[in-house]
Amino acid sequence: MKKEWFSTWFDSPYYHILYQERNEQEARAFIDQLTQFLHIEPTHHIMDLACGKGRHAIYLNQKGFSVTGIDLSPQSIAYAQKFENEQLHFFVHDMREVFEERYFDFILNMFTSFGYLENDAENIRAFQAAARNLRKGGIFVMDFFNTNLVLQQLVAYQVKSVEGIDFEIRKFEQAGFIIKDIQFEDQGKSYHFQEKVQAITRSDFQKYFDAAGLHLKHIFGDYHLGDFQEAHSPRMIFVLEK
Repeated sequence: MKKEWFSTWFDSPYYHILYQERNEQEARAFIDQLTQFLHIEPTHHIMDLACGKGRHAIYLNQKGFSVTGIDLSPQSIAYAQKFENEQLHFFVHDMREVFEERYFDFILNMFTSFGYLENDAENIRAFQAAARNLRKGGIFVMDFFNTNLVLQQLVAYQVKSVEGIDFEIRKFEQAGFIIKDIQFEDQGKSYHFQEKVQAITRSDFQKYFDAAGLHLKHIFGDYHLGDFQEAHSPRMIFVLEK
């Protein structure tokens, strides 16, 4: 069976090289504001859904919260598990499957860690699994880019140099996906990866919410929790209640 692209690219060391400069200060400031807005308490249980190497889960735990991180990447989870403690745990798990039914008070899916599946049916399956992981009255936060704005601002070609590697990056829309085509050479060997993120619109997301029995309470447009404006907000941050 052909592997899904994210199960290989996210496990590649080159993925982490290319994206190593991600803004930690911005991410932590967003988490600070979000936890205050949601009134998360130390007694609550949080899931970091598609947690990667656990940078957000680790920070949430440092703030005194009980956090479980799940991700499909064994290498990312193996790294994150080095930081485990009594209130911080990481597991290899597919978001399309229920992890622990009616256990979590909050589920956070941060920084566009969604849209990698093949179709609406798979997306709905992931939302339904997340809803089943939540207790009644629990909150699911889905942070995704503002698709309409991203499509308007696609940069067709750029070269990004990191650690002596020149990553050639091409972006385009194809069959409902935003494609990032990545080519580079390292130590005499050529590499080629593609990222495929579904161009999910706000109305598409509403279908997923409805199918999972989740009620939209708020939608923010940026990491300062500003109001969502479809014409210029960089993010769609959905706050959903079970």
